Amino acid sequence: MKYMLMFSAKKEGFEWYSKWPKEDLQANIVFMRKIAKELSDEGILIQTAGLAWPDQAVMVQADNNGQPITDGVFPESKEFLAGYWLIDVENAQEAYKVAARISMAPAPAGTPGHMPLEVREVMDRAPDDLC
Repeated sequence: MKYMLMFSAKKEGFEWYSKWPKEDLQANIVFMRKIAKELSDEGILIQTAGLAWPDQAVMVQADNNGQPITDGVFPESKEFLAGYWLIDVENAQEAYKVAARISMAPAPAGTPGHMPLEVREVMDRAPDDLC
């Protein structure tokens, strides 16, 4: 079963992260690369990516002719998706275990680590009760 593990942050979280001491940023990046390699070697990682800062996001919707209408980021948004991991594991419990491993990413000394990740199954079709 495929699961998407997502980590989100408030705008302040992105700003805080950008101000980490260089050695703490490097430790976090090394950790993320290491766990990505481990999950890939275990054959369960499909894809992972960090996303650009929220100030680079654009909201898009179609006009009546199907043409894109764009608008900038809405500062009132409470949280922004920061990155994701797409994995393929046997069940939700295995996905939770992987999320817990990723959650251990280091933070600067004296600050809480253990970032929360949202775990959601990637559906391969609409639920039967909707079809």
